[in-house]
Amino acid sequence: MCALLGLGLPLARAQVQAGPAGGALTQAVANRQAFTLPAPTLSALQLRDFAFGNRLFNTNWVVAPASADGFDGLGPTFNRNSCSGCHLRDGRGRPPIAGETTLDSMLVRMSIPGRAAHGEPKPVPGYGLQLNDRAIPGVRAEGAVQISYVEMPSNYADGEPYSLRRPQVEWLQANFGDLPDNLLISARVAPMVFGLGLLEAIPASDLRKRADPQDRDNDGISGRINRVYDVISGKTAIGRFGWKANVPSLEAQVVSAAQGDIGLTSVPIPVENCAPEQSACRAALSGGTPELDESFVRRLTFYNQVLAVPARRAPSDAQALHGEQLFARFQCASCHSPTQTTDDQHPLTLLHQQTFHPYTDLLLHDMGEALSDQRPDFKASGREWRTPPLWGLGLVKQVNDHELLLHDGRARGFAEAILWHGGEAEKSAEQFRSAPKSERDALLAFLRSL
Repeated sequence: MCALLGLGLPLARAQVQAGPAGGALTQAVANRQAFTLPAPTLSALQLRDFAFGNRLFNTNWVVAPASADGFDGLGPTFNRNSCSGCHLRDGRGRPPIAGETTLDSMLVRMSIPGRAAHGEPKPVPGYGLQLNDRAIPGVRAEGAVQISYVEMPSNYADGEPYSLRRPQVEWLQANFGDLPDNLLISARVAPMVFGLGLLEAIPASDLRKRADPQDRDNDGISGRINRVYDVISGKTAIGRFGWKANVPSLEAQVVSAAQGDIGLTSVPIPVENCAPEQSACRAALSGGTPELDESFVRRLTFYNQVLAVPARRAPSDAQALHGEQLFARFQCASCHSPTQTTDDQHPLTLLHQQTFHPYTDLLLHDMGEALSDQRPDFKASGREWRTPPLWGLGLVKQVNDHELLLHDGRARGFAEAILWHGGEAEKSAEQFRSAPKSERDALLAFLRSL
């Protein structure tokens, strides 16, 4: 939420948002389907591809062999059997709540210290890089965890109490050998997926201009670019997507999630997600070579590129407008950059020359020890996280029935999310904590309007 400290930042740099939230990809809908709509400018042919991509996104993949030709190949180990299983209505996942025992829209990344062949995190022997807590018949799931919380009560400067909850991940089962003492884990909820085409189309030169890893301007902000391995090109590229900016493109995101989350192979990633120690997994029947064919990858990528951005609600509301000014004054906009533009280099012309308002710089920022997962990811340290977009955040409760925020859903609403911010954002969080209640309420009203 309010992610950022900056000293002496001119207010004009973060003034009131002008223009539609998603440029020409904006849809003025604020109901339960607000994140699921296509860009309004799609042609008839593009709408057909979007509809097919939507079908694939919501397909429940089945165990091979099956009569549903082309839609089998689930697993052998996996997290969910569909994209929408985690990204319900193209929205935001959450951790388990009271009475739930499974991670239904959340997963656990895992690794050990060191780097693998392409600079990515080093896999855990017997397990890999992600806990797959489900499996097809005849194959064992990798294990299971549960999440609990420790309450940390405190007060605003005016005495009003609040409490933050720190998550704790406990292993209930580890089915392929003892876990190493130096295990690194990171619980992650599924992020919203609309508007991603616009983020993909931001020129790399703009990201490089915004980056200031040495903080040469002495504003307290040192945003960095993550350099990652691209499974599509086989080269190093700028990371844009994922909580650690560890994925460079939407095509790479599609094939990586297909293999890691659902267990589907593709041309760029032709091997099953089975560690060498998992013999039953390695011996299971395949759903084809590859299981997710190239036309499916293309349509899923297109679907993610052209999902519309919901319009901001009540843009003239006085309290929200005051909150927007506070967002600038508290230096939140130093990382949650309100405005971005695209050039004309993206393959999709509908993404060309767009001015839009995602409230992100797509860079890595040090968010302090309290939010650290201690797990490096390519160039990102455990303390660093990519600035998440804020657009549509005020609709999460309506679309997904919760307001559990941050990378692991620990924050129960906007205020807690802000108060968790440390590192580069510590002064901004403290300004919010010390502000009068009327100002805190105004800032929260602004965030709800996005």
